[in-house]
Amino acid sequence: MNKDKFDHLFDDLKDQFDTETLQEHHEQRFLQKLNEVDMASNGVIRQSPFNWKPLLAVAAAIIICISVFTTLQYQPETLDLASISPEMSETQDFFTVTIENELKKLNKERSPLTEQIISDALEQIGILETDYKKLKSALTESGKNQRVIYAMISNFQNRIDILNTVLEQIEVVKQIKINENETKFTI
Repeated sequence: MNKDKFDHLFDDLKDQFDTETLQEHHEQRFLQKLNEVDMASNGVIRQSPFNWKPLLAVAAAIIICISVFTTLQYQPETLDLASISPEMSETQDFFTVTIENELKKLNKERSPLTEQIISDALEQIGILETDYKKLKSALTESGKNQRVIYAMISNFQNRIDILNTVLEQIEVVKQIKINENETKFTI
């Protein structure tokens, strides 16, 4: 930089400099105040010879583990028909096997003609399965209430009825398709 620029800079800042002189023994008073603050902080903060942090961490971990295990232990198991009696277990097994067989038959009948019917039926079955899960929790809460048991059995029957109805509709669609093809070929 140029000497003129420096002069110009200092001329601009001329009234902004602190030009007062410090009082006598200023440095000694400052150091004395620092020492007083340091002494006060040493007196207040004493370091303990034993470190409690690891011990507290272990204790907290043990408490958390115990609370998790006791919470899991007391959660009631959801009941279903099989947990009520051996007869109800057989009933549930019968319905489950029947529904699985009907679903297999339904999947064998998939074609472009039947796709919409099958997808609608599976959607209705899904709704009934969701309702069945709610009924299972209601059974657990009610303590094996007979009305809930009847509703669960009715739910199984409704699923089977839907599957049977859809299979009948598919047979009708197939018959219509066969009849249309026969009339085309005979004319």
